Amino acid sequence: MKIISVNVGLPRLVERDGEPVSTGIFKAPVTGRVMLRTLNLDGDRQADLSVHGGPSKAVYVYPSEHYEHWRQELPEMKLPWGMFGENFTSEGLHEDELNIGDRFRIGSAVVMVTEPRMPCYKLGIRFGRNDIMKKFLASEHTGFYLAVIQEGEVGSGERFELIEKNEPSVRVSDVTRLYTREKHNTELLRRAIKVEALPEGWRGYFQQQLEKASMR
Repeated sequence: MKIISVNVGLPRLVERDGEPVSTGIFKAPVTGRVMLRTLNLDGDRQADLSVHGGPSKAVYVYPSEHYEHWRQELPEMKLPWGMFGENFTSEGLHEDELNIGDRFRIGSAVVMVTEPRMPCYKLGIRFGRNDIMKKFLASEHTGFYLAVIQEGEVGSGERFELIEKNEPSVRVSDVTRLYTREKHNTELLRRAIKVEALPEGWRGYFQQQLEKASMR
């Protein structure tokens, strides 16, 4: 389990439907070690802090293994590391094996898995196609966010050292499934609501889903 690329980028203005939009989704690989702080990596910043960034979304990780799926799905496109706006392109980390709340040491930093990534229209801007958001969710290749428990330096090649497996919990992929195709899975909804490491927004949403399911 390791980082194979560290990617950063600052917000830039792009045009969408004739209107200027600020987005931080354009990331590029960097060499050397980078300081990982509570809210982001040095040299990186999010544009719309109402939906991106914050302590529970300090770092976005996307598994390199998913790129093969997208190369087959979108053969006409070049897909360099960082294409999905991820800060870390990873190897050996998968959404169906990671629990919300799992803690890792990377370099001198300590991080915690918090939630899957839900796509917004800016992914469509990056790819130049609006259908990518639907494809992204359907694939369930969401990647995941990390909170920074202890700041430190990280770099490409750095290994993820598991410090603590959070049990009981739910997997990153479970959260995605509850949002997309298992909205009425009451047993899984109840488990997710009890996971303290899952951000409050998700837990509140799942509580509403559970209440709706109980009325069916």
